[in-house]
Amino acid sequence: MLENTTRTELSSLGEFGLIDHLKKSIQLHNSSSLKGIGDDAAVINYSNNYALVSTDMLVEGVHFDLAYVPLRHLGYKAAVVNFSDIYAMNGKPEQLLVSIALSNRFSVEAVEEIYEGLLLACKKYKVDLVGGDTTTSPYGLTLSLTVLGTGEKDSICYRSDAGDNDLICVSGDLGGAYMGLQILEREKQIFRENPTVQPDLEGNDYILERQLKPEARKDIVELLRELKVKPGAMIDISDGLASELLHICQHSQKGCIIHEEKIPIDSQTAQCAQQFNLDPTLCALSGGEDYELLFTIPLREHDKIKNLKEITIIGHITDKSSGCNLVTRDGKQHPLTAQGWDSFLKKN
Repeated sequence: MLENTTRTELSSLGEFGLIDHLKKSIQLHNSSSLKGIGDDAAVINYSNNYALVSTDMLVEGVHFDLAYVPLRHLGYKAAVVNFSDIYAMNGKPEQLLVSIALSNRFSVEAVEEIYEGLLLACKKYKVDLVGGDTTTSPYGLTLSLTVLGTGEKDSICYRSDAGDNDLICVSGDLGGAYMGLQILEREKQIFRENPTVQPDLEGNDYILERQLKPEARKDIVELLRELKVKPGAMIDISDGLASELLHICQHSQKGCIIHEEKIPIDSQTAQCAQQFNLDPTLCALSGGEDYELLFTIPLREHDKIKNLKEITIIGHITDKSSGCNLVTRDGKQHPLTAQGWDSFLKKN
């Protein structure tokens, strides 16, 4: 969705002209960024910290739909979800590289809007955009992002570090992004059937923002550091709570018990799920794209976090032999299963 209706053909600038054009808006925020865009490679100095590197690819028609995703929002979200991977390691994102492949259906103004979103995210999270690549595509739009970060040797969190009897915690609330997607898909279908009908988005601001403009939980990482609480295992929730928790248990060789009544779900998410005849708990377990943090902490740290409104304790780690289980509201225990996103599974 292009907000700027002016159109300048990409061919009028060429690849290097486009890079020079975009480079004018880029500012560096970190002293570790010795050299950004403008040479054969960026130059980074991380001193004594470990380097953290994560990459992500977003493909039009697979990961986003430009029928309802504004280009500026796409750029912002693309950056933030990569930053989230570094925060999930208990680290700090510092540099970002962005490669973009696009067809001649896109204009210079369209690329500018994507970069406005990218740079807005970089400004908010104090991350430097230091390079990348641009190329043509026979169709559609593809973004490939690589984020570089740092972490102190003794502070980095791995999925494999859940301890016996650790508390299982989650930030924020879950399921909202999935319900925002359902609203957008519904309105897209209505528009296809009758282009004269205006989209009905009123009253759904929160869940739409959860889908279109998520935030990385930098604040949770900083809060835990202030409290001197080091998580055991930690992961960000991109593919649904169940899937991410099973990842932690698999890597840590542990089991778990979580309680349905403890899973944080916003009232707008619950109401919307009911309108779509969906179970709000299932949306939280399998919906994905919330980008909240799921982490474990030692039982001895309970008092430090028990009253924090942004963190909810939903269960605890158990022995591997006990399996991974969900206790429902009626007190029954069921095996925890994942139905989250998988790029290579056939979708109905």
